[in-house]
Amino acid sequence: MRAFIGSMTGRVFATLLLGIPVSAALTQWLADVERQRVLERQRDQTLIERAEQLIMATEIVPASTRRAYLAVANRPGLLLAVGSPHPSAAQPTGFSKTLSERLGKDYQIVPAAAAPDACAHPPRMPILYGLLSAEWRGACENLNVRLRDGEQLHLAVLPPRALAPADTDYRAVLALFFVSTAFLAYPVARMTTRPLKQLAQAAQDLGNDINRAPLDLTGASEIRQASAAFNAMQARIRQYIFQRTQMLAAITHDLQTPLTRMRLRLEKVDDRELQERLIGDLSAMQAMVREGLDLARSMDATESMQMLDLDSLLASSCDDAADANLPVTLAGRSNMALLGRPLDLQRCLGNLIDNAVKYGQQAQVVVDRVNGAARIRVRDNRPGIPQAELTRVFDPFYRVETSRSRESGGTGLGLTIARNIAEQHGGSIALANPPDGGLEVTLMLPAYYPGK
Repeated sequence: MRAFIGSMTGRVFATLLLGIPVSAALTQWLADVERQRVLERQRDQTLIERAEQLIMATEIVPASTRRAYLAVANRPGLLLAVGSPHPSAAQPTGFSKTLSERLGKDYQIVPAAAAPDACAHPPRMPILYGLLSAEWRGACENLNVRLRDGEQLHLAVLPPRALAPADTDYRAVLALFFVSTAFLAYPVARMTTRPLKQLAQAAQDLGNDINRAPLDLTGASEIRQASAAFNAMQARIRQYIFQRTQMLAAITHDLQTPLTRMRLRLEKVDDRELQERLIGDLSAMQAMVREGLDLARSMDATESMQMLDLDSLLASSCDDAADANLPVTLAGRSNMALLGRPLDLQRCLGNLIDNAVKYGQQAQVVVDRVNGAARIRVRDNRPGIPQAELTRVFDPFYRVETSRSRESGGTGLGLTIARNIAEQHGGSIALANPPDGGLEVTLMLPAYYPGK
């Protein structure tokens, strides 16, 4: 669940799942507020009309019977009674001004300073599916009314009665709304992030196979533009690697002829000691040229991917080393299929075994499976490498020892080539100094799952 929330799909889904209800709640709140305002205005208008009718009807009733008439004529919201005036307010209210305009100048309408007791506790209207409530803000006041015959009345404008709760079960409505939003948000999130996932997968596949098929230019205009830029980048990288490999191959080829000619001429040197030294230097030059070309090839991906049996490939590499009289042992099995380039992987394993034998007199190869990936450990008996140099040994032409002698070391490209090949297969290489001595190189290679 945490991984899903941390993914782009999860974030878009959460944004939609929360954003849509929040937007709907805000819209509902605004609608409820506007509805309350309209109801307050309509009720005030209705009360003004009823007050006008009640005052005019009271005036035509004989003064002796007005109290009895008002006892039966008053209705909820308006209470008109005969009595002396209340202290007046300083300013007229909207209700009093409108009522005065409707009755005319012959009637005197003056708001009282004190409001009815019911105004202190106005009813509350439910809003936002009944989760909140808002206070009634319609007209609520006392008015002093003087009729044309001079009699003084009191008019109390009261708030409405307490509103009955709605019969609708808003909990079920909200639950249904959230469920429907989730059903809508999830496919929208998947549809939104699918092009990004395809682009990310294409970038990962590009590291494993530079010659992979270009992306299809489909989808929205922004996605097509990003796919076209990605395809152009892939073409430029592929052309760059091809040109570099071709250049190194040409240099290697052109150097082979003069180096061979020099070797033939060195055979005619009479001084045996000088001849051996010169031939040794010439052999070192030839080895550097070959390994330089191997380094360029390790970064190339022209060889097609194949499904391989890792145990068979590893056994073949160890058998080849044993046939060359190298002290190599193999233990364990991965029982794993691997999608890779057989020649490149053999070169990677061969470099690791050769380094172990060259520097540590033997190579102990152990293979097992960890978290769906193959773990190949190659261990030797060398004293180990300083901790600060465990990562630097992967740099091209870097060697821990400083003598640079051909007896004690090569050109410093073996581990660089092995790492390039491992990374092209989605794997990794790491070095460690075990507590009981020696040096251990760990090669991790992912398994092949069809359709993934």
